[in-house]
This record gives sequence, C-alpha cells and structure tokens, in this order.
Amino acid sequence: MTLHRRSTRRRLPEVEEVIARGVRGLNSKPRPGCRPQWKQEMAGREFVQARPKPQMSDKLSNPKLTTTALGTQPQSFLNGHENLEPIHDDLDQGHTGHTGKDLIASAMPLQTSRGRLTKGDRHFSTDDTGLKNKILATHALEYEDLDVKPVLSIIEDILLLGKPLDTTIQGAQVPAHSESHEKSFQSESYEKSFRSAYNDSEIVKMLAYPINKISCEIICKCSAGEEAQSIAVSLLKSLSHYGWDAKVVITFAAFAVSYGEFWLVEHLRTKNQLAKHVAALKDLPETMEQQEVMKKQFTDVVKLLGTVLIATHIIIKFKELPSQYITWDSPEMVNATAHIPTTVYWIIRSILACASILLNLVGGGHEYITTTSVSWDILGLENKLSHMADHLQRELEKCNELIEKKKRNDAFAALKKLFETSHIDNMKILRAIIPAREDQRPIFDGTRKINEGLEVLRMKYVLLLISDLDLPQEELHILHLIYNQQIMRHEYEVLWLPIIDHATSMSPTQESLFLELRKSMPWYSVEHPSLVDPVAIRYIREIWNFTHMPMVVVLDPQGRVSNVNALPVMWIWGSPAFPFTKQRELALWAESSWNIVLLADSIDPRITEWIKDNKFICLYGGEDIEWIRKFTAAVRTIATALHLPLEMIYVGKSNPKEKVRRCHEIIDRDQLSHTFPLRDYYDYVWFFWVRLGSMWNSKLQHGMTVETDKIMQEIMNMLTYDGSEQGWAVFSRGQYEMTRGKGDILLTVLANYDKWGYKVDHPEKFVPVLEEEIAGVHPEHHCNRLILPGSTGYIPERVVCSECGRIMDKFVMYRCCTD
Repeated sequence: MTLHRRSTRRRLPEVEEVIARGVRGLNSKPRPGCRPQWKQEMAGREFVQARPKPQMSDKLSNPKLTTTALGTQPQSFLNGHENLEPIHDDLDQGHTGHTGKDLIASAMPLQTSRGRLTKGDRHFSTDDTGLKNKILATHALEYEDLDVKPVLSIIEDILLLGKPLDTTIQGAQVPAHSESHEKSFQSESYEKSFRSAYNDSEIVKMLAYPINKISCEIICKCSAGEEAQSIAVSLLKSLSHYGWDAKVVITFAAFAVSYGEFWLVEHLRTKNQLAKHVAALKDLPETMEQQEVMKKQFTDVVKLLGTVLIATHIIIKFKELPSQYITWDSPEMVNATAHIPTTVYWIIRSILACASILLNLVGGGHEYITTTSVSWDILGLENKLSHMADHLQRELEKCNELIEKKKRNDAFAALKKLFETSHIDNMKILRAIIPAREDQRPIFDGTRKINEGLEVLRMKYVLLLISDLDLPQEELHILHLIYNQQIMRHEYEVLWLPIIDHATSMSPTQESLFLELRKSMPWYSVEHPSLVDPVAIRYIREIWNFTHMPMVVVLDPQGRVSNVNALPVMWIWGSPAFPFTKQRELALWAESSWNIVLLADSIDPRITEWIKDNKFICLYGGEDIEWIRKFTAAVRTIATALHLPLEMIYVGKSNPKEKVRRCHEIIDRDQLSHTFPLRDYYDYVWFFWVRLGSMWNSKLQHGMTVETDKIMQEIMNMLTYDGSEQGWAVFSRGQYEMTRGKGDILLTVLANYDKWGYKVDHPEKFVPVLEEEIAGVHPEHHCNRLILPGSTGYIPERVVCSECGRIMDKFVMYRCCTD
C-alpha cells in the first residue's frame, strides 16, 4: 500500500485555517453556556458498536490466536489482531504496519531536518507538523469549562486500591501496587478537596455518560485492531467540546472503569462466587501470582499510570492559576501551555497502551504471554511522557514564580499605602510587619522572659531596632545604658526586628546566635526572625534603606513613622531626646552650646560628677604612649603648682585597635590618669567617637555648615584631631570655659609654663590663659585631615579648614590597619 503525503513546506490555505483554529481554541476562554456534544447525544445514547471478537471455533482451531510466541516477530499491543487489515494513518512516514520498534521509536526523542532539538522540546517533536495540526484541529473554539478534580480523585482511589503485586521477581522485591506507587500517584500533592468527590457528585453524574461512552469506544476500537494514533485522534474528536484537562480526565476515567472492574473481579474471585463466574466467562488467568512476566508487566503499567496521573495534575494546575495575575493570552502563559495539546495526545496514547494490556488478558487465559516488545512500548511511553511532564512542570514553576512576584509587588504596594494612611492606633502597622494569629504571642519580653501579644504595644511609641544577627556588642551595650535611663522610659517600647533572608533557612549557628542576642536584650523582640513578614523586610530595605548597620525607626502611637533612624539623636542625648523626632532634635540643638556637657557628659558617670563639682576636666587621646607620658606629667605638674582640682581621662581614638588597648593598659597600670573600665573600655571609646560622628551628621541634615555654625567647627576640629597621627587634648572648667589643642603645640605651651604661669592668678583664669597661649603658637605648616566613615551616610561636597579657612581637598581613602 502506498501512502501519499502532502508537503508541509507550503501549507495550503485550508491547513493554515486548521492551525489557526487550533491555536485559537487552545488559548480561547471557555464559554459558560456552551453545550458539549455529549449532552446533545444524551437522548439517543448510541454506543459505538464493537467489531465481533474471534469466534470460539477460531480459538479452538488456533488456541494462540491473540498471542505471540517468544522469539518470533512481535506484534505491538496497539495493533490488535494480525488477521485484521491495519488502518494506516498519514502521520507516519513510510509506515505500512506497526511493530514494537515502530512504537518505541514514536515514543523516543525525535529529530527533524532543521537540526538537533533542544532538551526542552525534543520530546514534543513529531515526524512532521501533521500530528500537532491534527490534534489542534480536533479542539472546538468554544467549550464548557468543568472542574474535573472530583473525578480525578475517584480515579486516584481506583488506582490505589488495585490488586497488590507483592512477590519476589528475580531476587528483587516488587512492592504492592497500592504501596509502592502510592508515592508516585501522590507525588504531586493535591488539596484535601480532591478527596471530596462524593460530596461534589454533580460533576461525577454529569460526566458519567461521556466516560462510559469513551470507555466503549476504547474497548471497541482497540479490540477491532485500530492503530493507536487513529484511536487517540478519534477520542480527541469525540471530546472536542471539552477543555484539555477534561479530555484527559474523561479518557483516564474511562480506562479506570475497566481497570477497577478487572482488579475487583481478580480480588474477589476466591471469595465471591459471582466474581468467580465473571472471571471464568472472561477467561482471566487463574493464578496471576505465578505469572512472573505478567507481574513485571503490571509493574511497568502502574509506573506509566503514575506518570499519567502526574502529568494530568500539572495540566489541571495550569487552569487553576489565578487570572488576576496571569491570563491565558499573556505571552508567558501562551509559551508555557504551547505543548499541552501534544501532552494530552500522548497521555491518551499511554492510556490506550494500558487498556490494551487489560483487553489482551480477557479471553487469553493461560495462553497469554507478554512479549518483550510490549514492555519496551510501555517503558518508551513512560519515558516520553515523563519528560513531557517535567517540561510542563518547569513551565508551571515559571508561571508560579511570575505570579509570586506579582503578588509580592501587590503586597509591597499595599504596605506602602498602609504606611501613608492615617490610623487610630498602631496595630495595623505592627500586624503588617509581624503577621500573627489573634491567639498568637509573637513577641518576647526580654525583662520578664515571657511571650506577649502585639496588644502590649498598642498606642505606644515603638522604637523598631532593626539589624541583622551581626549586631555590634558596643552598640548593644550603649543601647542598654540608654534604655535603662528612667527619663521618659514609660512613654516608649523597643522592639528588635532581626532581618534574615527568608529564602534560606537559618543554620544551627544562626539559631544559637539569635537566641543569645535575644536573651541579652531587656526589651521586646520577635519570637523568631521568620515571623517578620518578607514584604516588610523588602520595605525596610528599599524605603528605610537598611543595609547592614543597625538603625532605629520610630513609630508614633498611630503607627506613623516619626523618624527613620533615631540612633544618632539617641547617641547624642539618650532618653531625654524622646519622642526622637526631627522637631525634638532641632529643639535640643537650639538649647545646646559647645561645652563639656555636650561633648562627654553621657559617656561616663564620673564626668557628670566632675562637672557638678566644677572641677577642671581634661580629655585626651592618641596612640603615642611616649607623648602621653610627657603630656600627663606636664599637666599634673602645672595643676599641682596652681592648686587646680584637675581630673584627666583617656578617650583613645575612633576604631580603637591594639595600640589603643596597650595605651589603655599602661595608663591604668602606671596611674597616669583615669581610664574607662578595662572590661568595657572599647565600648566607651567607641561611644565617645560615634557621638561626635552623629553630631556631625545631624548638623548636616539640618543644613548647618562649618562656616556658619560654631558647634560644627568644634566637631570638625575634634574629628580632625582623630585623623592625625599625634595626640590632642581638651581642657574645661566644669561646664564653662573650654579649649583644645594638638599634641606638639600642647607640649610646647606646657613646657613654657614658666613664661605664662604668672597670668593665672586665680584658678578660673587657667583655661582662658591656656587658650591664649595655644593660639599664640603658629606652626609654619599644618596638615589637617578630616576622616568621615563611609557609613555615616552624609558626606559633604565642600568643607573648609577650621584652622585656616581654606577649602579642604577631598579624597577617597581605603584603609587596612593591622597596628
């Protein structure tokens, strides 16, 4: 027989129309009122008539009519009986009859003349475009959209309740059908509503007729020996008015009916006389447990059915994607679902292969022998369909990722709007940051060591301490000191929000670190970092510009943000700066002047006492221990001579390293002056210099400049001293007069005490006279360096030198200091 094929290089107009209709049908929306074809046939219910089975006389004369002897040319189970004339499909190039090799080839990856196929598409290719065009041509442009999950639920139960195969084959244990493949059948988790098929029996009743109609069509056409492709396309035509998911589920259910009946009879034949008689009339094998090859065959069938089930679930999930985030005509969806029709076709082909196994058993009795080609056909189909399901799963995951991204963007926009909206209290904002159930207690009280609900923060100022788990101990220590200040403490609460990447789970080390930090905090903290909403974390990063450095965001009792970062104002003034707003910050600056109170009052309680006693106070720094020895000795000599009540304390340098630590130890050991407590010296030194940096940034934020603001000039002098390599010192009488100077100038002035000491005829004159003498020393050259840390956030473009008034050159410095 000669087959004639129309060339696909030049499509005729009618072919183009078929393709166009098919594509439109794939992406078209279902019409709710569309009446499927099976409803129009309900009155007549004309079942497809099967061709007659071979006569008993034929079987008696040829007892192995439906079998194939091992070692002979095998017959594919999709071809039917050898004495029936094969029906050829013009989709197979040069095909004159199916063999096992033919079906294996059709189930394996194909290549076209256009080159090697990509990994994702090669399992969807065909010998030409005819198959895809013919599949699309069977789909009606309008179809009724049905929820077929209840029917699929019944199918799954039928598959899971099938006959166990639990004996050993070739030394390997073949697990029970209902156990070994339960994981395969349920690998794609489905909602509990899937198990409510009988509670939603309306759709089951509605589809009962088309299911039985398709079941009869499968039995008749497979028994008549029609080819698999021809049967599959015929079934698609019969189901043209259904969606692609419904086509699969109806066909699958039609097979499940025969599959369930087969195993029901097999299971009850030894217990129920009726089942025994039915098995006898069907001539089913009496001892299937002894048919080793048959058990292997059913194991392959069960595996294929599991793959069919997985692919079906994936197709249904495409339909369930929320239309408000992704529509069927969107480019992403069109691309993702492009191969669903082809997958549906191969699912039906796989179901037909399994159906043929059952049909060959009926009437086969002891003579039925499975051939190697049949096993290869099943394995080939399973391999092909598995790759198709994997491809669709990847496309589904891409769609879900797109949906999740849109959901996150919508949630982010909603959170932004929530922060911009007025509220009667702060609960909506807090619940958006820490979403929790009404009965849940998501925050931990660090003082009482118990969990609390968000209600304890209602109508209070809430200071959100935001950081990662790398929270510097010096900052935590100073925050403890500020938190324990009783001034205005009852007006606000602190809540720690640890920012952790939710995309990765916390390691045991991180869990331990979190618990240690939480344990050390006297304020509130979240019960676990995972309770902080990911959308809120995005808001904190993008709107509040959190990166790594800790920050404190102030929420007023109505949930409004009154200060995006209150840490600088807290470092400068502590609790008296409550409610930590910009207005309060401006008011405090208006009340402040440059004196020892602003510079160092809150650093050490001893300084506060010295100020109260109106003592002379000397703060000095640097890391040159020889200069420190000379300086402290000279100052003590002068103080003794003038009978000055003088106290000195060493404040080191910003970013103290090993040299500062050694200087601190030597000063304390040799009693050269006061020092900060040895155990926490680093925290105190850090606090002194971070306050100065905070003052600088605060002034810059409010538009102050070195040229116009006295306090900024003095802050700049202090930061310049810190950037130099030599020592420095500040002298103050109580909270009144104050002067300062660099190391070499100070030593020169102190060495010349005999020349100006007579001017200090009263202790109150010491600081003014010292300032006059320092100002009188004019070095030939000077080199002042102002080093601002990059984390300050406010780097001015123009700074003038506080000593000569000229504009300073600006450089970017990278420093690695190992002492």
